[in-house]
Amino acid sequence: MNIHYDHKTDLLYIRFYSRRQEVMNRRVPDNIVLDIGKDEKVVGIEILDTSKCIDLQNILPVEYDIPKKVAV
Repeated sequence: MNIHYDHKTDLLYIRFYSRRQEVMNRRVPDNIVLDIGKDEKVVGIEILDTSKCIDLQNILPVEYDIPKKVAV
């Protein structure tokens, strides 16, 4: 997973897969765009006007748990 924030455009992008692939964009609310890849899986999330809806100082460090068995 990769998280990138561009302060010039106030855009936050979260990428779940490092492999490049063709995606279809699906706008959820006005400021969130989902990148949908193969098999209808979300491969990335783009948040427009990020500073208006997220406290950027609380983004990093990211903490997460990965379960030992993941259902696919």
